Amino acid sequence: MWKIFRFMRKRDRGYALLCLLLVAGQVWVDLTMPDYMSDITRLIVTPGSAMGDIWIAGGKMLLCALGSAALSVIVGFFAARLASNFSFTIREKVFHQVTDFGAEEIKRFSTASLITRTTNDITQIQMLVAMGLQVMIKAPIMAVWAVLKIVGKNWQLSLVTAAAAVIIMLVILTLMRLVLPKFRIVQQQIDDVNRVTRENLTGLRIVRAFNAEAYQKEKFETVNQNLMATQLYTSRHLAVLMPVISMVMSGLSLAIYWLGASLVNGISITGPAAILQRVEMFSEVVVFSSYAMYVIMSFMMMIMIFMMLPRAQVSAARIEEVLSTGPRVAEGGGVQGTEKGSLSFQHVTFRYADAAEDCLQDISFEAHPGETVAFIGATGSGKSTLVSLAARLFDATEGEIMLDGKDIRDYTFAQLYSKVGFISQKAVLFSGTVEENLTFGDASHPIAKEDWSTALDIAQAKGFVENLPGKSGATIAQGGTNLSGGQKQRLAIARAIARKPEILIFDDSFSALDYQTDAALRRRLATDMKGTTCLIVAQRIGTIKHADRIVVLDEGRVVGIGTHEELLEHCGVYREIAASQFSQAELEGV
Repeated sequence: MWKIFRFMRKRDRGYALLCLLLVAGQVWVDLTMPDYMSDITRLIVTPGSAMGDIWIAGGKMLLCALGSAALSVIVGFFAARLASNFSFTIREKVFHQVTDFGAEEIKRFSTASLITRTTNDITQIQMLVAMGLQVMIKAPIMAVWAVLKIVGKNWQLSLVTAAAAVIIMLVILTLMRLVLPKFRIVQQQIDDVNRVTRENLTGLRIVRAFNAEAYQKEKFETVNQNLMATQLYTSRHLAVLMPVISMVMSGLSLAIYWLGASLVNGISITGPAAILQRVEMFSEVVVFSSYAMYVIMSFMMMIMIFMMLPRAQVSAARIEEVLSTGPRVAEGGGVQGTEKGSLSFQHVTFRYADAAEDCLQDISFEAHPGETVAFIGATGSGKSTLVSLAARLFDATEGEIMLDGKDIRDYTFAQLYSKVGFISQKAVLFSGTVEENLTFGDASHPIAKEDWSTALDIAQAKGFVENLPGKSGATIAQGGTNLSGGQKQRLAIARAIARKPEILIFDDSFSALDYQTDAALRRRLATDMKGTTCLIVAQRIGTIKHADRIVVLDEGRVVGIGTHEELLEHCGVYREIAASQFSQAELEGV
């Protein structure tokens, strides 16, 4: 768990050290009060004592109490500040780490789990730090200091106090052994609740369209019940702690006073010296009782931490797992390509991390500057995976991918994505305005209004954007939910075009467009983006039949490369796809 504290900033470490010193001062002030109580007890029973001396001792006790309260407030202030600063630092590091993750790491952790780790898990650490600096530091200091105060005073009373401490420790260790595994389960079950809730909210239209509200409610009820049952288990077991501590504390007070009374009565009254001895013994019992209570209070404070520590420990391990996981797609050192807009796959094979067999096998093709290369094949043939390799969302298992004459793995991400514009299969928009979405990210050159306005025109999006209230300043909801599928796709295409990349990758990005818009967009790409290399994944032959080269995939292998006419003549798989989309007369006419 303590590995995570290596991320604490130097200033926060200074706060922690200051809190430690202030807590030590607070403990010293607290443990000084019983000494003044002993003095007051001795003065009261000593004949001839002056009332002024009692007032002085009482005044010192009051000053100690006020000083302890003031130090407690100061410690609380700095502890809260340190906890919030530390959680900010960890949340920032987790977010940046997740941002660097590739698709493989996201799949490994799951989106729901990463959200929980960034929110709930870090909150657990923050609460532990805030309470720990006030309690976890104070408790052992107070316990050890109080024990040192009473060691050697009276072995009978020391033995009773030690027995009480042993009982408390045994109860704590037993309960921690029972609940610690459950705390690990709790965080996983929070992931499940987050996942089910997220799925339901994201797919709300589908849920209603299929009348599946009852099914979703039952699904949520199951994970919610599991979480509740586990939390009830841990809460019921931890609820035993406070009654046990209260009982032990009361029993210890009773035992100390009962044993102290026996010790006092054991001193015979045979003169002034014996009376003074009895007074000293009584004073010792009072002081011992106070210090023993401080020892038990220390255990009570530790229990507060023990109730938070297991869950925080699990959360810290989950956060550390994210921070220690490096992305498999590592950034290159930086090169300069000898060409502009060329792409070459050389015997590329790819297998997903958890897959039993290759997804792509021995893929080889070339895309020369300014060419349009299309990919077609049955569902699951590996088209999207192939263009994802071209955008370096994954790294090839075998073979090489050359971009502008250099290995794609040698480029820095900034260099690579200034060359490549990627439009994913699912159009993703961010909350904000149309203009903010079009100028999204860091481009190799400033994206001027003329650039994104031209991009809108090429993508056939200018017409509907002009009709939006506010036009380019119109608000886009999270995920673009206030736009149609075709509108989202056109804005996503415009966003990529506005960056003026050397290579444009369309991963089935025309699927939501009607034939007229599709044809108009492709014409504009051919005329306005002449020098740009285009890689197009499509299901419709009409979208790609004018491509310079078409790559036909079947079960992860290339089964044909050529123009539309060449493939109709020589590639059986392509002919089957064409026959499913065109009549015989249409095929003869194309």
